[in-house]
Amino acid sequence: MDNNKTKNEPVGLFADKALKDEPIGSNSSTTVPIQPININKTSASHTTDVATSINTSSNYEVEDSTTRESKQTTIASGEALKLAVVGHTNTGKTSILRTLLRDVYFGEVKNEAATTRHVERAQLTDSQTGEVLVALYDTPGLEDASGLMDWLEDNTASRRDGIERLQQFLAADIAQGVDALSSNEDYSQEAKVIRQLLASDMAVYVVDAREPVLGKYKDELAILSWAAIPVMPVFNFTDSQNANIDEWQTMLARRNLHISTRFDSVAFEFEDEMHLWQNLATMLTHSEMLEQLMQRRTEDWAQLYDEANIIIADFLLNVAAFVREISDDDDPMPVLQQMQEAVRQSERAMQHNLLNLYKFYDNAVAATPLELQAYQQDPFDPELLKSYGIRTTSGAAAGALLGLGIDAAALGTTLGLGAAIGGIAGGLLSNTSSIADRITGVKRLYIDPATLTLLATRAIDLLTALRHRGHAATDATQLLYKGDKDSNDLSGEDNNVTPWPTNKLPSELKKARGKPQWSSLSSGKAELAQSLRLDMAWSLSGKLQSHKRES
Repeated sequence: MDNNKTKNEPVGLFADKALKDEPIGSNSSTTVPIQPININKTSASHTTDVATSINTSSNYEVEDSTTRESKQTTIASGEALKLAVVGHTNTGKTSILRTLLRDVYFGEVKNEAATTRHVERAQLTDSQTGEVLVALYDTPGLEDASGLMDWLEDNTASRRDGIERLQQFLAADIAQGVDALSSNEDYSQEAKVIRQLLASDMAVYVVDAREPVLGKYKDELAILSWAAIPVMPVFNFTDSQNANIDEWQTMLARRNLHISTRFDSVAFEFEDEMHLWQNLATMLTHSEMLEQLMQRRTEDWAQLYDEANIIIADFLLNVAAFVREISDDDDPMPVLQQMQEAVRQSERAMQHNLLNLYKFYDNAVAATPLELQAYQQDPFDPELLKSYGIRTTSGAAAGALLGLGIDAAALGTTLGLGAAIGGIAGGLLSNTSSIADRITGVKRLYIDPATLTLLATRAIDLLTALRHRGHAATDATQLLYKGDKDSNDLSGEDNNVTPWPTNKLPSELKKARGKPQWSSLSSGKAELAQSLRLDMAWSLSGKLQSHKRES
C-alpha cells in the first residue's frame, strides 16, 4: 500500500500547492448528512414516491472551506474526478449543478448576488454500481476579482509562480476576513474559491452568456489560471436573445482557452450535457471516469424515456377500458359527470408520475409545467379539443359506431364524453336506445376517441417539456422546450400534432375498449387491472415513442 495514502498525505504533481488550514474541530464546520437523490424524495411539506431512480445518483453535503483541509491530487486512472464549479457571482453556478444533479433542492437559487456563501459538495455516482465518478464543488461567487488582483500585484512577487502567489494570499489576513472592518478589504469568499480550486483536478468557469465581456471577468480568468489546473468555460443562459457568446469566445481564445461548451440550466438539452463531459474528457490524461459517466447517463436517460412512455401508455389503456353500464331508463348525465371526474383525476396522477420520474416535484420548491394554463384546462372542454385540431364525433356518426372498437357481442353504445352532454341533448341517445332496448336494455358508456387522442397528445407534450426543462427553472412560464412559440399556451394548433388520427386509434386502445376488467376506473382493483394491461402497455409505448415531437 502507498505510504503516502496510508498517512493521508497529499500525492500527485501539485500535492503541496494547497495550504493546510486549521484542523477541523467539533464546531469548526457546518455539515449536513449526505442525502442520496434516489427513489424516494421527502421534504418537510411534501413526500413523493418515485417509481424509479433517475440517471446517476447524486448526493451532497456542505463544506466550510475555511476549515477544510485542501489537497489537490492529479487525477489518476480509476479515481473520481474532483471538479470545481467557479465563476462570478450570480452567473448560475448552482443552477447548472441543479440540472446536472437532476435535483431542484440542491443549494439555493435566487436572482441576487452572493447567494452561495460556502462550498457545497455533490457526487455523481454510477447508478448501477454506486461508484463515485465525479465529485462536484459548488463555490461562492467571485465578487471582486479586480480588487484581489490589485492586492496580488502589490503584495506578491511577479517572478513567483501562480500557485505560490495564491498560497501567499491564502495565508494573509484578508483571506480570513479578520481585518475587513478596518480596511474594507474582505476576500474571504474569494479565498474559499481559490482554496477549493487548489484542491480540485479541474474547474468549469460558468459564464452568463448575457453579460458583456468586462475587465473583472478577465481578472477572474487570470487568477484561476494560476491554479495550474485545466479550466473550461461553460456558457449558461445561452438560449437568451441577448447572448454574447462570440465576444466571449474571442476574449477566451486570447487567454488560450479554446475549449468551451454551452449548457443552459433552464432550457436543457441532453446533448449539451454530453458535450460538456466530452469536452472535459479531452482535457484529461485519464478520462475513464468521465467516459463511464457519459455511458451510464446515456443509458439512464434512454431508460427514463422508456419508463415515461410506459406510464403514458398505461394511463391511456386504463381510460380506454373504462366503461359504465346504465339501464335504458337511467339518466346518463350523473354517470357521465362521474366518469369525467375519474378521468381528470387519473390524468393528474399520470402527470405527477411523469414529474416525479424526472425529479420535478410539484411543491413550493420550484414551479412545474403543470402550472401552465394548457395543463390546467379541462380535457372535456370542447374548446380545448378544437385548439388541438381534434374534431369531435357528430351525433349521426356516433350512432354508427355501435360495436366498433369494442366487444362486438356486447352491442354497446359508444358515447363520446368530450361532447356527450351536447350529443345527448341533441337526440343522440334516442337514435340508439331502440337498438339497445331490443338487444339487452343496457347502455354502455365509454370515453370517446377524440378525448383519448387529446389525453395522449397532452401527455406527450408534457413529457417533451420535462425532457427539455432544466432543474434550475423556477418559473413555470420559462422556456419548456425549444421551438415553443408561447410557453404559456401549449395548445396552439401549430404546436401540437396528435400521435394518430382521431378515427384511427391504435389497436391496443381498441382492444382495451372491450376489456373493462383492464380499467381500475371500472373495477376499482388497481393492481389486478394494471397487471392485465401490462403487455398492451409495452406494445402501446413503442408506438408512442415512434411519434417524436422533439428533434
